[in-house]
Amino acid sequence: MSRRYDLLAIDLDGTLLGSDHMVSAANRRALDRARRAGYRISICTGRGWVECRHIARDIGQHDPVVVAGGAILTCPNNERTLHKFPIDHVLVRDMTRCMLGHGHAVLILKDADATGAAGDPRGHDYVIVSPRGESGIDPVSRWWFEQLRVNVKVVPDLAHDEHPEHTVRVGICGPRRETTAAAEEIRREFGERVQFHHFGAVAPQNDPGDPGSQVLIFEAFDRKVNKWTAIEWLAERDGIATERVVAIGNDVNDVAMLERAGLSIAMGNSVPEALAVSRRVTRRHDEDGVAHAIDRVLDGDW
Repeated sequence: MSRRYDLLAIDLDGTLLGSDHMVSAANRRALDRARRAGYRISICTGRGWVECRHIARDIGQHDPVVVAGGAILTCPNNERTLHKFPIDHVLVRDMTRCMLGHGHAVLILKDADATGAAGDPRGHDYVIVSPRGESGIDPVSRWWFEQLRVNVKVVPDLAHDEHPEHTVRVGICGPRRETTAAAEEIRREFGERVQFHHFGAVAPQNDPGDPGSQVLIFEAFDRKVNKWTAIEWLAERDGIATERVVAIGNDVNDVAMLERAGLSIAMGNSVPEALAVSRRVTRRHDEDGVAHAIDRVLDGDW
């Protein structure tokens, strides 16, 4: 039986990864079966490359990885950037001013492949604008950067960013009650000029009895950027028709690729927005939902 699809675009957190932030043995075996059947696999994540590099190695990833919510495509074999979609530095400046006005440290994601120097080819992954220094960075971000050994450069103001042309994302992280006001103002002020995502962060713990304490990330990109933008670029480069792409995801930053892929599969634990645009629903991320979906695709059922 001939293949109906050629490329699997698979989200990480809440999709390929379980709640333990690991790839299950069943999911890993399913990825191997898909590769043997001739499928290309592209991991598509909101994480930066350094934040998912260990996962790519764990699953033997060789095809390009979509990182930073679609703003960068990285080759996992040499860890070099294949393509990026930077955000205009004037927008970065204006949004940074707004976020700082709400008391947040501003997390500016860079193309680290372009911010290095002679003798240090890989540069910093984030410039963090924090007038109070490291103490102004929210605890979850500090935990995340320490856990994954993310290279950050903390500066008191944006004037100290030496590579404004290599910014791909601007964001904040903090409890829902503290991020919502900034997010709403940025949406009002910048409207259609940028792409926004506001969703739950990977955090060591949340208080389920206090919704206001849930840690959220609010991110802004160039208005054209999403995971589908990156997958479309990759498909065109490699001569793959977009109707032969399967997308699997669960969250708001997966919606664009779920809307436009030839086959869209939402996880059982998906947010309503992802479920609404998907043709199929698989099991939850803690129930090897990716493996279940891949097997349905390989069998020709989906």
